[in-house]
Amino acid sequence: MIFLRYILFPVVPIYYLITWLRNKLYDFGIKKSISHSLPVICVGNLSAGGTGKTPMIEYLINLLKDDYLIATLSRGYKRKTDGFQLANNNATVESIGDEPFQFYNKFKKEVLVAVDADRNNGIKQLQSIDNRPEIILLDDAFQHRKVKAGFNILLTTYSNPYFKDIVLPTGNLREPRNGAKRANIIVVTKCPKDLGDKEKSRILQQINPKAHQQVFFSSISYSNSIISSNTTKAIEDLKDFTLVTGIANASPLVRFLKEKGLEFEHLNFKDHHEFLKQDILELDQRELIVTTEKDFMRLKQYKPLKDKLFYLPISIVINDEVVVNKLIRDFLKTKL
Repeated sequence: MIFLRYILFPVVPIYYLITWLRNKLYDFGIKKSISHSLPVICVGNLSAGGTGKTPMIEYLINLLKDDYLIATLSRGYKRKTDGFQLANNNATVESIGDEPFQFYNKFKKEVLVAVDADRNNGIKQLQSIDNRPEIILLDDAFQHRKVKAGFNILLTTYSNPYFKDIVLPTGNLREPRNGAKRANIIVVTKCPKDLGDKEKSRILQQINPKAHQQVFFSSISYSNSIISSNTTKAIEDLKDFTLVTGIANASPLVRFLKEKGLEFEHLNFKDHHEFLKQDILELDQRELIVTTEKDFMRLKQYKPLKDKLFYLPISIVINDEVVVNKLIRDFLKTKL
């Protein structure tokens, strides 16, 4: 795969030009971005996956759900349905996608969860329902410029920041680096918990934020327990187990478990892996399986895994979260 990326390096300038031109057409108003009457907060990235969008959406939900009726709107990647779908008790991974299904399972009594590849249509559909939301959180829509979000949160990882990357197919960027100028705040995710001021200053210099932007740093906080459909276990009590991941970057999770002194086998699948019958047969041979919450949503439907499948909850911790929260709430005050 890496070798193929290098072979495709001559395509990089073409991809760069196409995405740069597309952005310019939106910047100059030749292609139209539609604003909406209710507040729209977009969470996205420049890179192709793995920056921590799902924990960030959940952070925003927890911040705002007690004060506002919130809807999340996602594309619903790899779902088996088309068009607009509003999650209900019949929702599955196949009908709305794994990440929206995770949101629905965790917050279904508190937020609306919808999917639509056409985000403008999704917003219009949400505005037409009886219990219409007051705020919409757009998941992974930074490049969906047909919608003009009121507030953009751009995520980039500490280990692979956008300012050190190039566009696809050799690099991981979906668009040129200067697309970061559209963000209101930039969050450097998956930082070491002991990240010092000197290192933060170095990163700030490389990001070189615009006058309207602020930069924050966040880290992953792992739970001390793993959870199944009906029970929990303390991490310290784990013996040999199998770690199953189908996410873009499992390195932080693997590092956390190894730092706990745990011994485990790691089955590492590609992001959004669709588990097939042979995968389930193989997993059924394991005594205990630990996975991510997103993968748990896809695997829990398989009865042979029911009593052996657990996930490790995570959340994000943002430095200066009081400032972050105030910026978001101040934006909402101007719109509501």
